[in-house]
Amino acid sequence: MSPGDVPNDYAQTEKAALRLIARAEQTVSGLSRKLIKKGYDSVCVQTIIEKLCETGLLDDRRYACLWLETRIARKASSPLRLLSSLRSRNIDRHDADLALKETLDEEAELQLLHRFVQKYAHKRIKKSGSDDSVQSYRYLLKSEGFSAPVIQRFFDMTF
Repeated sequence: MSPGDVPNDYAQTEKAALRLIARAEQTVSGLSRKLIKKGYDSVCVQTIIEKLCETGLLDDRRYACLWLETRIARKASSPLRLLSSLRSRNIDRHDADLALKETLDEEAELQLLHRFVQKYAHKRIKKSGSDDSVQSYRYLLKSEGFSAPVIQRFFDMTF
């Protein structure tokens, strides 16, 4: 390997990383995995990743916020399941928690809770032929990560 190969590899790796970032928001682990899979040197990839993080072009928390906004708008889920999905994308717990707090205000959480209950109630009614008690709903909602004030607000509105 000649001395000229290193800067060229670095430049090629950086160019590939920037192309991927330009297409879609990336996570640190996802971008790293994609570049290494394409055959770029892992040390070079790590250096590029660090640089992109320092410049703000790569940010796991920003990715998490954008992902949460999309998921909350489209699917019925719960805060616990959203956090679990972020963690499965290798977003660290701190960034995932902060992103959820930034993204899920009380109104969004209440809407999420309504969709979750509709989905849960539909499945339970089909299965057992009856609705669950208020207490079991409260327990379920708390175990799924919904906040106590939002749960109370939901029941105040519903009953």
